[in-house]
Amino acid sequence: MRQIVLDTETTGLDPAQGHRIIELGCVELVNRKHTGRHLHIYINPEREVEAGALEVHGITNEFLADKPVFAAVADTFIDFVKDSELIIHNAPFDLGFLDHELKLLDKSYQPMTDYCNVLDTLALARKKHPGQKNNLDALCKRYSVDNSDRELHGALKDAEILADVYLMMTGGQSTLGLGYDHGGDVAAAVTAVQKLSTKRAPLKVIRADADELAAHDQRLQQIHKASGDKCLWLKSAE
Repeated sequence: MRQIVLDTETTGLDPAQGHRIIELGCVELVNRKHTGRHLHIYINPEREVEAGALEVHGITNEFLADKPVFAAVADTFIDFVKDSELIIHNAPFDLGFLDHELKLLDKSYQPMTDYCNVLDTLALARKKHPGQKNNLDALCKRYSVDNSDRELHGALKDAEILADVYLMMTGGQSTLGLGYDHGGDVAAAVTAVQKLSTKRAPLKVIRADADELAAHDQRLQQIHKASGDKCLWLKSAE
């Protein structure tokens, strides 16, 4: 399973008002693991960055002046994400800008959903945590993902953080990593059956001594009292 965690930075909030993409950040996951592959591109939007947007990401017009236009990087971007599942926080925003950029080129380009499946982590977070803040910073705090060096928004940095948030939000690490060596075959490491020899020595049984039994009974009595005489361990021993 190949997934691309994606984020963009833009000149403003609405492509219908002529705003454009100025940064693309993509991080690759395969079978829920970071591969180390990523795509990071700054783009000359051929227009001014709005002051409000500049406060969010800090990317200036002067910095973007010598960067390639979207037309020059479109094929590289499509080739990188094609046939993957895109993971995006607030997907309608980023997809709206990406589809707008592709429409500005020529009719040979299709909407992004023709190239990729899409998973919106904002919609997922709202379903899992209704009535709570579900922006990226809130999710980092909720899932203990370190974003301490995130002073300004940046497409690649936010994609890297979102990748970690997504993995935590959907079950954490994909394998137990128990240290078996099966030639790199993770499935074999998890499912391999370890057969015990029929000639092995009997297992040694170490029984609790009198002091340990007394301490155990004392603890059960405390639980029994605190639970209103509902300690199941004591009841089962009756």
